[in-house]
Amino acid sequence: MRKIDLTNFQVATSETARQINRRIALNIIRRNPPMSRADLARRSGMQRSTVSAIVGQLITEGWITEGAVGRSARGRRPRLLHLNVERAGILAVDLRPETTRVGLAGIDARFVMQTTWPTPRKPAAFAENLARTVAAFRKAHREIVCEGMGISVPGRVDQAGRLVFAPNLGWGEVDLRHLLEREIGVPLVMENAASACALAELWFGRHPENVQHLVAVTVSEGIGVGLLLNGQLVRGGDAMAGEFGHVTIDENGPPCGCGKRGCWEQYASNLAAVRYYCGQQPDGSAHAGRTAPPPAFADIMRLAEGADRRAGETLDRMATYLGMGIAGLVTGLAPQVLVIVGEITGAWHRVGPIIEGVVKKRSLSRIATTIVPTDPGTQPRLRGAVTLVVQQHFGAPHVA
Repeated sequence: MRKIDLTNFQVATSETARQINRRIALNIIRRNPPMSRADLARRSGMQRSTVSAIVGQLITEGWITEGAVGRSARGRRPRLLHLNVERAGILAVDLRPETTRVGLAGIDARFVMQTTWPTPRKPAAFAENLARTVAAFRKAHREIVCEGMGISVPGRVDQAGRLVFAPNLGWGEVDLRHLLEREIGVPLVMENAASACALAELWFGRHPENVQHLVAVTVSEGIGVGLLLNGQLVRGGDAMAGEFGHVTIDENGPPCGCGKRGCWEQYASNLAAVRYYCGQQPDGSAHAGRTAPPPAFADIMRLAEGADRRAGETLDRMATYLGMGIAGLVTGLAPQVLVIVGEITGAWHRVGPIIEGVVKKRSLSRIATTIVPTDPGTQPRLRGAVTLVVQQHFGAPHVA
C-alpha cells in the first residue's frame, strides 16, 4: 500500500471514477474481443446503464467499433464490440546513437509503416528529420488519427522531457520534448529504452497474468535496465533508476562515456564485443597485429555462427559478463521474469546457457527468476515506444 503524499495529491472526483470505469472497459474489450455489452457488464461488474454510456462515448471517439451480430438465446441479438485498431494510430521512435527507426502502429502494436535513417549528431537535425518522416507517414495513411508519439531513448529523461543522461548519444542535456513538439505538433511521451521495453512486456508480452516484478535488460551500444516492481515502473530520483550499465566492475578498466572506467557495459555491450574482437582486452590492453577496420556486431554474430574461433570467444566472453551483471539484478531485485533485449538474443542457443549458468552460480538458489530472450523480429524497442502511448489511454489514471 502506498503512503499518500500530502505535499502532492489529487482528490478523487466523479470524473476520476468515470475515467477508471472507462479504462476498465477498454482493457476488458482489448483482452477479450469481440464481446457484447452484456458480457462487458458481467465481466466488469458495472451496471448495464453505465456500460451503455461508456460504450457510446468510446464509439463516438473512435476507440471501439461494433462488428458482427452475436448469438442470443432470446431477445435482440447483440452487436459485438472490438477495438478500432484501424482508426487510432501511434507514432513510435527508437532513437539509438547510430540509427533511428520510426514506425506507425495501431493500438495493438502492429506496425503498418516503418523507416530507418542515420541518427544526426545534433538534436535540431534529428527533430527536422523526424518531422519530415511524420509528415510522410501521415500523407501515406490519412485515414489514421495519430493519438501521440512514443520515443525510446538510450538514456534518461526527466519528467519535463529533458534529456539528462545519455553518454552514448553524445547530445548532452537538451530539452528534447520542447524541441520535438515544436517541430512535429503531436503530444509525445519519452522514456528510457529499457523502461519502455519493460512496459511493452507488461502490456504485450506472453507472460502469466500474475507477473508484477519484471526487469528488462537492453544490450546494444550500452546496457540499460528497466525496472517494473509491484507492477509499477521505477524511475527513482532524477529519473536515474536502472543505470546498472554504469556500475563499475574494474576501476582500472576501459574508459566509459559516463566519465568513469570499467563500467559493466564496457564488458558486456555490443561495442565491448567489437572492441574485444578487434584486439582490445577487457583490461584495456591490446592484442598485437590487428589493423583491419572494425566489424559491426552483426558481422561478429555471423562469424560466430560460421565457427570463427575469435568471434565465438568474443560472444562467450560477452555472455559471461552479461551473466555477472544479471546475477546482481536477480539477487538484489528477485524479479519473476527478466527479459533480455538486443541483437545478442539471435545467438541465444550459444549465449543463453552461459548467461544462465553464471547467474545460477552467482545468485541465490531460492530466487526463481525466469530469464527470457526477446525475439528481435518483434522489434521490442520500437514496440516499447508504442506502449508509452498505449498506457496513457489504457492504464490506470494517476490519482492519490
